[in-house]
Formats: sequence, C-alpha cells, structure tokens
Amino acid sequence: MALQISATRPEHPALLLELPWHLPLEEWPEAYLVPLPRGISRHVVRYARAGDEVIAVKELAERPALREYELLRDLDRIGIPAVDPLAVLTGRTDDDGSPLESVLVTRHLRGSQPYRSMFETTMRPATMHRLMDALAVLLVRLHLAGFAWGDCSLSNTLFRRDAGAYAAYLVDAETGDLHPRLSDGQREYDLDLARVNISGELLDLEASGALHPSVDPVEFGTEICARYGRLWEELTRTSVYPAGKYHYIERRIRRLNDLGFDVAEMQIKHSADGDSVTFVPKVVDAGHHQRQLLRLTGLDTEENQARRLLNDLESWMATQDDYAPGDPLAARPEVLAHRWVRDVFRPTVRAVPPELRGAMDAAEIYHELLEHRWYLSEQAQADIGLDTAVADYIAHILPTARESLRPTTAD
Repeated sequence: MALQISATRPEHPALLLELPWHLPLEEWPEAYLVPLPRGISRHVVRYARAGDEVIAVKELAERPALREYELLRDLDRIGIPAVDPLAVLTGRTDDDGSPLESVLVTRHLRGSQPYRSMFETTMRPATMHRLMDALAVLLVRLHLAGFAWGDCSLSNTLFRRDAGAYAAYLVDAETGDLHPRLSDGQREYDLDLARVNISGELLDLEASGALHPSVDPVEFGTEICARYGRLWEELTRTSVYPAGKYHYIERRIRRLNDLGFDVAEMQIKHSADGDSVTFVPKVVDAGHHQRQLLRLTGLDTEENQARRLLNDLESWMATQDDYAPGDPLAARPEVLAHRWVRDVFRPTVRAVPPELRGAMDAAEIYHELLEHRWYLSEQAQADIGLDTAVADYIAHILPTARESLRPTTAD
C-alpha cells in the first residue's frame, strides 16, 4: 500500500514528504526533531519541523487517526480551542516493506506547555486555580458545542498564557464524540472522569514533590467540577431580556466576574420576544484589563476601571451592525473601540462640567458614571441611559462629593 496523505491545505503534503516516514517515530533522527516538552501520552509523540512550521506527530492506528483528524477539524470549524489538525498519513512502510502505524499531524500550539512542564517548579495555589478555571472553561465550551470528551485530564490539555489570559486547549480528541446536544448524563460522565483523572495526576505531582503543600489533590479535583457547575449554570440559564434592558445583561456579566471569569465575547440576538445573549468566558491574570484597554483604546487606567470600561465597550460593540466575531470582513475590534471612544466615551465625559470633576481623570469619571447608571437602573428595574445617568450624577452626586472635599475652618 502506497503512502497516502490527507491534508487540510495543499501546501502541507509537499512539506511533510521531507520527513522520514519510513522510520518508526521512536527512531527518528535528532536532526528532524524539535526539543519541546511533551506531555504523557499512550502513543509515541514527537515534535518535528516541516518547512517553517513546528508540528506534533502522533503514531496510532489508521482508524483512530482518521477519526481524530476529522473530530479536530470539526472542533476547528465551530471555534473550540484545540490543536490545529494538518494531516493524516496512512500506508506507511519501513525499508523492508513492513507496515508502520499511521500518524496524525497537528500544528504545534506556539507558547503552550503540558501541565508537567509548568509544575517543574512548585506552582502557587492561586496560579493553579487559574489554570483549573481555564480547564473548566474549556470543558464547558466543549459541552456547549455537543462534544463529549471522554477523557478530560491535564495530560490531554495544553495551557497557554497570552497577554495575561490563561487558556486551555484540547490536544487529544481520540476518545471524543460530537453530538447535536449532550444529555446531562453525558456531561456528568465527563465530569466524573475529569475529577478522577485530575485528582490522580495531582497525586502524582504530590508524590514527586512538585505540588504546593497547601493543595489537596482530591479536593482540587472536586473543586474543578464545582467551578464547572457554577459556570455552566450562569452560561446556559435561559434568559430573554426585554429590548433595551441592558442593565440585566450587565448583571449577568457581574455574576461572571464574581465567579472569577471575564467575558471574552458576547453576542446579542434581537427578536420580537426580546434580546437573547450568548457569553464566551475566559480566565485572566492580574493587569490583563489594563493592558487590553490600553491596546484597544489608548486609555491608561487602573485595573478595576479598565475591567468596567471593557465590559461597557464589549456590550456596546455587540449592538453594532458590523460587529461579527470570527468574520474576517467585519470591523476589527480596534476600529470599533476607536468609534466607542469617539462616539460614547468622550462625549459622555465632556458632559460633566470641568469645574465639577475635581481631581478625577476621564477614566474615573466614566467609571463613576457607569456605576451610577447601574445603581439607577437597579432602582428603577429598567435601563437608564447614560444621558439620564449623567444628568442625575451632575445634579445629585458631584455637588455632595465636592462639598465633602471642602476644607473645614475652625470656629
């Protein structure tokens, strides 16, 4: 049987042909390999160079290789964080004509690491919690897409830190199944496997001395399931908001923030019955919001201010006709952010008379106005527009605040 290459793009076969497919993967010469850390796998896995790309090559039987390749392509199409499938090679033989196992080729996820590499030095519990939250986010997103993983574990996940954000990526889809919708039983089975696998992997780390002494492996495995449950409930709870009741949406965002998650993406779908909202969560590190707001808008603020302004920006972008995440023809986030600064942020801040602002800078003023709008909207149980909030803030809040700052004189 001749060597056959099934590839996602036409340029990949030519690059892959340069590699020594006539040799078992364990026998590949060092000249072809890239020395990157590898996780634990039931299969032989190696990193190699193909042209300008670094690829991961996994040796396994033909049928599961083809199946996993198609599953990874499906996950890529629906926007799930997973390794990028490049090709499957079947019909391999050695120099004597004896058959060799097929291989699955994926693109190396730049900047990612397997969990054991991250634990080579004892990791702080707070960082561990962020990584586990990232894994909970991944599992929720997989389940929302109808994907039953079948083997959720740290070993089958790659972690990447990008500009302060923590993200988990599926790296092994061999045991997975894609369905139109998952039953509660399928989700609970995945969760039970995740709890057992993660606790076992952390026990191994504990035995090797690479786990922080304050971390209980069994409790940690249970906690990730609890985090999953709270996030699943907050994301899947069906709510249709009356048109214009955006303070209800803001309330949902605040609950996600309280759970320790940020909103990476939000979509609002308009209908006659009201507005339905879809959220995509992410896990962020300290200072992330400052860096992101500065990159998008040029506004240099404190972290809490930045989080609040980014939430407002995200909500505003979701109402714009040319906002379509993932669509290459849609307006870029930087373009929309510039429009928000020009059309929303600056006019709102300028509505507050300079003589009443005191020492507050523009970002602090806007943050205060958003908080005041939230307070008024909660009181009224209806969305209070920024214009109304600004007028009320100028009339009732700023005079009181400035009066309290006046120096007192002794009698």
